[in-house]
Amino acid sequence: MSTLHRYLEAQIVSDLKEKMVFLGGPRQVGKTTFSQSLLRSPKLIESSYYNWDDFEDRKKIQERVWSKDQKLIVLDEIHKFPKWRSLIKGIFDKQKNEHQFLVTGSARLDYYRKSGDSLLGRYYYYRLHPLSPTELKDHTSLQTLLQFGGFPEPFLKQNLRFLKRWHLGRRERIIYSDIRELEKVREVAMIGQLCEALAPRVGSPLSRKNLAQDLEVDFKTAERWLQILENVYYCFRISAYGTTGFRSVKKEQKVYLWDWSEHSDEGKRWENFVASQLLKYCHFHQDIFGDKMELKFLRDDFGREVDFVVLKNSEAIFAVEAKVSESRSISPHLKYFSERVKIPKFYQVHSGKNSFVIDQKTKSLSFADFAKETILI
Repeated sequence: MSTLHRYLEAQIVSDLKEKMVFLGGPRQVGKTTFSQSLLRSPKLIESSYYNWDDFEDRKKIQERVWSKDQKLIVLDEIHKFPKWRSLIKGIFDKQKNEHQFLVTGSARLDYYRKSGDSLLGRYYYYRLHPLSPTELKDHTSLQTLLQFGGFPEPFLKQNLRFLKRWHLGRRERIIYSDIRELEKVREVAMIGQLCEALAPRVGSPLSRKNLAQDLEVDFKTAERWLQILENVYYCFRISAYGTTGFRSVKKEQKVYLWDWSEHSDEGKRWENFVASQLLKYCHFHQDIFGDKMELKFLRDDFGREVDFVVLKNSEAIFAVEAKVSESRSISPHLKYFSERVKIPKFYQVHSGKNSFVIDQKTKSLSFADFAKETILI
């Protein structure tokens, strides 16, 4: 893990000079390791890491016992303290001229941050995503990343037996730890069944009515459980893009998993991987530049579809069709929409090595070339 250079490092180091930085994201995505790596930066000499789960660290946080020479103070899992916001507010207001503060945590940090935020204006917030090919020194390791996912531990292990056991452990911790701490859900085991029901539905129109029927619950309950799984970074949903020129299915949704390696189907895994990289692109630009970024999909009421559309400040900037196999031929649906919808660029993105220019608006690109052209992180 120490050999990985995470994409947010330069931005976080810069923002720490102005305000606190909150770092959220999925469980086990590498937030703690990343924050500890900052302590070794030559620009942040004499820095310290404190974890609320450690008894001695907890005492030091509550007593605010750290040397004035320590430039960066990393506070991990501090949101487990019921009055953490008032504690952080007091520490920052009194010590912001002497120290920089990085606060890290999983879904709970993001959840509690949004509920009555007394810290507004005192921090920048970032979401750390799983690994991308551009973060790896060896840019030829796309297939390894597809197989083992972008969460650092299983990616670095590259062992299928470990990956399967890691999947089970991660899901159990999400359901029986994160969700129980955040929500009053009696039927916790049923959310586990929902997790199992989502993977086969990835990339297809998500019928929450059918999902509710399969789980034998009402529609509102199924919707609430989906929102809970989104809150704990297990899955994310995207909605349909509506614009003039075609009859879109505006109320439809699609669902994807934060860990694309859970898919055994090659096509679903590739589409989920591309969705994850585009979501990472959107969150990066929103967290750093303040642009309103959205990830959607194109589908009309005749069933013609393009997998993804990226919007910046409500304007579509490019559309993407995910195809596993390399080909000079593009999807007929991609061609159809490129001729009718006012989106500047249309891409068919594949896992091969070669790229092809189709016309002025349309290209069939390898993922590496697509990442370079759109500046994916």
